[in-house]
Order: sequence, then structure tokens, then C-alpha cells
Amino acid sequence: MNSIEPPSLMPFEGAFYAGFGTIELIFIFILFGLLLCSALVSGAEAAFFSLSPADKEDLKNKENKSANFVSNLLDKPKDLLATILITNNFVNVGIVILSSYLLSVFYPPSVDNKTIHFIIEVVAITLILLLLGEVIPKIYATKNALRFALLMGRPLFYLDRTPPVSWMRLGLVAGTRFIQSKARKAKVNISSDDLEQALALTKESTTSDEDHKILEGIIKFGNTKVRQIMKPRMDVHAIEINANFDEVMEIILESGHSRIPVYEESFDKIQGVLFIKDLLPILGKTHSTDWKELIRKPFFVPENKKIDDLLKEFQEKKVHIALVVDEYGGTNGIVTLEDVLEEIVGDITDEFDVDELVYTKIDDTTYLFEGKTTLIDFCKALQIDEKEMSFDSKMTETLGGFIIENAGRILKNNEFILVGDIKLIVESSDKKRIKMVKAIQTSGL
Repeated sequence: MNSIEPPSLMPFEGAFYAGFGTIELIFIFILFGLLLCSALVSGAEAAFFSLSPADKEDLKNKENKSANFVSNLLDKPKDLLATILITNNFVNVGIVILSSYLLSVFYPPSVDNKTIHFIIEVVAITLILLLLGEVIPKIYATKNALRFALLMGRPLFYLDRTPPVSWMRLGLVAGTRFIQSKARKAKVNISSDDLEQALALTKESTTSDEDHKILEGIIKFGNTKVRQIMKPRMDVHAIEINANFDEVMEIILESGHSRIPVYEESFDKIQGVLFIKDLLPILGKTHSTDWKELIRKPFFVPENKKIDDLLKEFQEKKVHIALVVDEYGGTNGIVTLEDVLEEIVGDITDEFDVDELVYTKIDDTTYLFEGKTTLIDFCKALQIDEKEMSFDSKMTETLGGFIIENAGRILKNNEFILVGDIKLIVESSDKKRIKMVKAIQTSGL
């Protein structure tokens, strides 16, 4: 008599071949317990290191034991992280071993189901472990950091002191410290553009505009060159070395400056700097000392020097003023310690400073500027970014000079150039320079 074969269970034929014994049932409960432990430990890692300074301060002020456990663990973050990582790795290894064993019992591998068995063993188990043991717990713990930390404070505190975890934790922390002491410190290259983006992202409504401008000034400080902040030679008050004492006093009273450059024949031949305070002892004397004997040695700097380096030299040499020279040795202007500091803290005014109107606003889109207005001041007045305007000129720093460089000649009255969305019209010029420029913002028109 022919035997009747049971119906095929493909593709899961033989899935329950070994039966459902007591050992397997115990292993299933252990597996679920390990998954729960993995979720709790992974969540604890996210929770402890997501606590804000305010949360940590609240924990220190609380008198319950759970808060004390959390505070004690946070006092040694390296030990805490080592305990969490060691525990989590042990639990995850246990989950993988038990899962593989139970899968081989309930669904034994064979030639026919080799692919399906591999997919279940590798892909499915890994996916379950990541979702239930890592991703979901960490998302929940991050949103409920304080509550989760209080829940896991006591277990982790005792686990941190229980062998073999405590032994391994000591070895791991000691090894990490040894590697850090021997290894070279990694250099992190962060550009100023990255810092500017980070500053823009972290700007809060509670931060004042003044504070934000100071932070922006600090970021841009290292990339700013002397020629960008110097006072051009046409705006510098200077004394000719052959001037008599009365002429010197007249220039001093007119300028209101405490330090004035002294030149011979032309401004390109600087002989030194006269400190006004040096004249005080000889004022009112009948036989006055020759003022030329009081001239101090000048300090020259190239126009492409970075202002952070200039600030260090000002500090080392104990000087407050420098003469800016170009590559041919000609004097382009002067730069002072005040000019450098203003790049960080903004304009610094004293009792001698007069607020000058550097531009005229005709309407919402039209402005009138002097040709000697610097490109930096021009951008500030129009509230635009230099990078957006493609001001990549390396030969000039003034608005008039920029127009001449782009046009290739000194434009006549009513001639113009276009720079992005801005139309620059020459209002007044002569054979030597551009005096007045009208700027019209064409965007939105």
C-alpha cells in the first residue's frame, strides 16, 4: 500500500522540523529580553548625551536618588560612554547568536533554501536589531532625554561597578587615554565660509545685532587685509618736514589727530611720525626746540598684510600707527590700531570724530556716493554682500577705482557700468578721478 505524503510547505518546508521544545521557548524569552536591554541601553546613550546644561543643573539641585545617580555618571562621561558601549555590544552579540540558533532550529538551512535562509539571517535580523534596538529607542530618548536618563541612571550606575563590565571599562578608558596621549592632535580645517554659515544657522532671536556683528567681525578678521581698512593717502593729514612751527600747529588743530605723518617733498617720502604729546613740553617757550627733533621712526607695513598679523606687531612694537606701502615702495595711506579694532567691535568714535554723511539716499533704490567711498562701506550702505556683487578687484578698494578698473578708463559724466543688479552711473569726474557716483538697484524694477 502506497503511503500518502503530507502536503509540501515550500518555501518554508521543514520550518518546524525540530519541534518547539522548552529550551527554544526559554531562548525566545531571553531574545526578547536582550532586545529590550539593547533598546534601553541605546536610548540611554542618546538621553545622557542630549541633556542640556539647564537639565544638568536641575539634576544637581534635585535631592532624589535617581537624579544623584545621573549626576554621578555625567561627572565621568568617558566612563559612562565606555560602560554603555561595552554593555550594548555584549547584548547585540547575544541577540545575533540566539537569533541564528533559533533560526537554524525552526528553519534548518538546506540546499533549496540557502538564499532565503541567508536573507533572513543577515538582512531581517540586522533590520530588526537596528530598528528595535537602535533607531526607535534613540529617537524616543532624544525627545525625552531627562525622563529616560532618570530611568536608566540607577541600572547604569550599578552596571558600571559590576565585573566584568567594570574591568573592561577601566581597560577601555585607560587604552583610550594612552592613545590620545601618544597620537598627534588632529587638525580640523574649517574655512571662514563654514564659520559664517554656522554663525548664520545658530543666530537666535535673543542675540542682539551688536553681538552678532562682533562675532561676524571675529570670523572675517583673519582674512581681512590692511588695504581694505586703511585710510587712503588723499584723506591723510600730513606735515611737510620744512614747515615752520606755526604751520605745524595749524595742521594739528585742523586735523585733531594725536599722531601725524611727516614727509619730505611728497607723501611717498615719509620721514617719520610726529606725536602731538611730544610737543607739550615745548609749548609756550621763547626758544622752542626744533619740532623736527621730536619726529619718531615710522613703521611701514605692506598693503596685503593680514590685519591679525598687524595687530600682533602693534602689540609687540607698542605702536598705534603704521604707514601702508605698495610693492613699489610708494605710500598708499595709513592704518591705526583703532582701524583694526573697529573691524571687530564696529565704529569707535571720540570727541574729535565728526559724523560725516558718506552717501545720500535719494529714494529706496537710488543712492549717491563719493568716488573715494570704499567698497566695504558701499556694500554696508546698500546692505549687500561683497561676494554677491563679484567685487573681486585686487587693484583698488574704492568705488571710483573699481569703476575705472572695470571700464578700463575714467568714465565721463552720465556713463555707467552694470555690476549684478546695480547700475553705477558717474555723476562727476575729471581727468584724474571719479568724484561722484550714483548707484541704482535695478532688482525688482
